[in-house]
Amino acid sequence: MSDTFFTTSPHWTWFIIPYFFIGGIAGGACFIAALLQWFGHPEDRPVIRGGYSIAFWGAVVSGLLLTIDLGRPLRFWHMLFQSERFPSLMFKSWSPISFGAWGILLFGLCAALSLIGAWSEEGRVRVSAAGYLRSGSVLAKLIGAVGGLLGIFVAGYTGILLTVTNRPIWADTPWLGPLFIASGVSTGAATLVLVGRRRGASDGSIRWLESFDSRALLAELLILVLFIASLWPIKQVWISFWGLLLLIGVVGVGILWPLQLRFGSGRGLGTGFRNAAVMVLVGGFLLRVVVLLASNAITAHRMATGGGGS
Repeated sequence: MSDTFFTTSPHWTWFIIPYFFIGGIAGGACFIAALLQWFGHPEDRPVIRGGYSIAFWGAVVSGLLLTIDLGRPLRFWHMLFQSERFPSLMFKSWSPISFGAWGILLFGLCAALSLIGAWSEEGRVRVSAAGYLRSGSVLAKLIGAVGGLLGIFVAGYTGILLTVTNRPIWADTPWLGPLFIASGVSTGAATLVLVGRRRGASDGSIRWLESFDSRALLAELLILVLFIASLWPIKQVWISFWGLLLLIGVVGVGILWPLQLRFGSGRGLGTGFRNAAVMVLVGGFLLRVVVLLASNAITAHRMATGGGGS
């Protein structure tokens, strides 16, 4: 078990938290955009275009954050190509990091092509070839489907990466990947709700997004319960600041309160604390803060009580 035998903490900086968060939003937004592109209605076009825009810029920003976090950003290309045999590709089938690097790259490529198609619809791109990427074309729908599946991968990959890292909490549960997927889909939907009206989204599209987001929140809550239950052998970590933050910040503010706003007192389209989508984003960010930083609390607990480490 990782709470009795664990490696040293990864040499990550604070850039890794917004990387996890923004990557999840980008992946979730792309998945929803692809879903609407295949099964939605013509009135959903502004949401689809918004989803692909969020996916592309989210991939760019999260990729930059990851690159900066490496400490030697200019060597990022070594994760994709063999430095001594360029341009031979670098891919390690046994390495989650290698899978992640290529997954983010391919996800960003699909998001870029889908965004070009969206810009073509808006008249912002006038190259004739861009017409093949417009929403109604078979090519656009296929690229959107691949991008949507890669979006789910990007949203959940970070959780899976933590699971295979021999650290307390991360290696003690199989639920981090599903938890990050549910959170990514939820925060992606919340972001689309926030930007939807500015992009001309209809009331019907906004209502669908809110309903979809609420179902994603319920799934996230269920997975979160399973996640906590699976960590019962190291339950001492939750009797701390991190447990309080998880209960109040993630469960209370980020899940239960948005559900109450939507189902109890209205649609949750107020401002600040009464805006359900904003609260979902706050909860999604705090979830990643807790998961990433609570692992060190277990380490400190083991050291304080005489436990060993490697």
